[in-house]
Amino acid sequence: MVLASSLAACGSDGDGGTATLTWYINPDSGGQAEIASRCSEQSDGAYRIETAQLPRESAQQREQLIRRLAAEDSSIDIVSLDPPYIPEFAEAGFLAPVPEDVAERVTEDVVQSAIDGSTWDDELVAIPFWANTQLLWFKKSVAEAAGLDMEQPVTWEQLVEVAEQQDTAIAAQGIRAEALTVWLNALVESAGGHIIEENAPDPEDIQLGLESDAATEAAEVMRSVSAVGGAAFTTAGEDANVTDFEEGDASFMVNWPFVWPRALGAVEDGTLEASVPEDYGWTLYPRVREDEPSRPPYGGINLVVGAFSDHVDAAYQATECIVSEENQAYYFTTNGNPASKASVYDDPDVLEEFPQAPVIRESLEQAAPRPQTVYYSEVSGALQRAYHPATSIDPGRTGEQASQLIQAVLAGEQLL
Repeated sequence: MVLASSLAACGSDGDGGTATLTWYINPDSGGQAEIASRCSEQSDGAYRIETAQLPRESAQQREQLIRRLAAEDSSIDIVSLDPPYIPEFAEAGFLAPVPEDVAERVTEDVVQSAIDGSTWDDELVAIPFWANTQLLWFKKSVAEAAGLDMEQPVTWEQLVEVAEQQDTAIAAQGIRAEALTVWLNALVESAGGHIIEENAPDPEDIQLGLESDAATEAAEVMRSVSAVGGAAFTTAGEDANVTDFEEGDASFMVNWPFVWPRALGAVEDGTLEASVPEDYGWTLYPRVREDEPSRPPYGGINLVVGAFSDHVDAAYQATECIVSEENQAYYFTTNGNPASKASVYDDPDVLEEFPQAPVIRESLEQAAPRPQTVYYSEVSGALQRAYHPATSIDPGRTGEQASQLIQAVLAGEQLL
């Protein structure tokens, strides 16, 4: 009886004991575990955070979490969740409601895309943690030789013309994978459209925007870029793109900020000449329309609290510590994951590690989340099938074919 009483006290929020919280994290370089340790120490005995690592692949993370939450697993207190899955988890009742006072505090000074990616049905359902975006990386020497002013916004059409003129390539994610959906969504949004124009509880009532003028323009960009994307374009993801950029096969590339520390690390290891990153330039994502700002990809990780946790109050208290400005700056500089808080981009240590920080912040303010729907996995899978390979896209027909496929999948008439 004494043992049972002690265990109950250790696992309780409300009786003055220390709540033991389990934080399910995506794989990183140890940053989340360090933040968990910091917050545990700063809690003055209110809670202690233990971390449990999820699978590396995002889809496997989703599958494991859904299976356990459907079984009302009370051990899931905090989760680092990929933003596209947030609507599905929220709609299923897997997430504990965010208290109003917490929502006010955790959205203060946060970039708009991270707030949008944490919102479902007009309510904040997740806590913005780190926010990622893609930049346009370019070789300064090539842009100068082509007379391309990179101080001004550039369009995809301009980049294709320069690539043809300079006999170089544009590196973009043409692989049949989630990266392709990320690229397509950014192009459609940049052209003023949406892949999903209107959500609805019944999948048959979801309004798609893949046959709009914006979607047609996006398809045209994908096809034209694939023509100057190099021989392996249709199998190239983010890592392959960086290799092409480092080795000089590509002089322009859209990719995440990891590009910079990877290059510096390679120089330090002696596998890359220092002159290579010295020629790197960076700017905002290319425009689809000359007179409209681009809507770069939005990624990252947000925090959610499990609906069946025995320690919801303590979990939300812990999330506020995790996403503090200090911890976001630490995570940015040590693990390379950009912050959701705008003020972090003024931190001297951040600016020293990432001279791209001001452009990253500006990009995140313009960025657009991927289609927000409870059927995200089905929608993304169908898009990857319809728009791959990009070399075979027919701008006048591919959007219609993609719409028909998505509708058939959501109706249960076809499998992916």
